[in-house]
Amino acid sequence: MHDSAREFFEGVETEAPRAKGLTASYRFEIAGAGTWRVEIRDGSVTVAESEERADCVISTDEQTFLGVVQNEQSPMGAFLAGRIRVEGDMGLALRLRDVFG
Repeated sequence: MHDSAREFFEGVETEAPRAKGLTASYRFEIAGAGTWRVEIRDGSVTVAESEERADCVISTDEQTFLGVVQNEQSPMGAFLAGRIRVEGDMGLALRLRDVFG
């Protein structure tokens, strides 16, 4: 369980076996917590606190983010309720489970 978005991103694994074959970048803009860029290259994952351009940008508040990553809230439900915004490649947003398990 994570107490903050920062704690979550500091603990992201450097390998995501289910993301083999995926090359993409994500930027997570977590209101009040920070902005992180996650880059995936054929299953290798790199995370940096950065506002650099990305293929898919996900914006939300920290409470919603933590609810989703801790499987306490449906990502689709949060999206449909307007608590998560996605810019860029929506298909990549749907592949996030492959990256974070």
